[in-house]
Amino acid sequence: MERINSKLYLQNCYIMAENERLRKKAELLNQENQQLLSELKHRLSQAGPSNINNNNNGGGKNNTILDLNLSNTSKNVSSKSKKK
Repeated sequence: MERINSKLYLQNCYIMAENERLRKKAELLNQENQQLLSELKHRLSQAGPSNINNNNNGGGKNNTILDLNLSNTSKNVSSKSKKK
């Protein structure tokens, strides 16, 4: 019984260490995502509404305006791109 407890304890330690590693990675990815979103919003605000509205010239360009209020998950991005 003691041997089983020791084995389970070691597995638990490994799982907790892996969980902490993944938590730190997720935090870094979230920070990077927030920085990229902030940069995108800044670039779009610099473009101004006149530049966005002037893109409707029928020249075959993609005239999609991004909704920056969507959640920042890859699931939303992939599901949006599949709908087109």
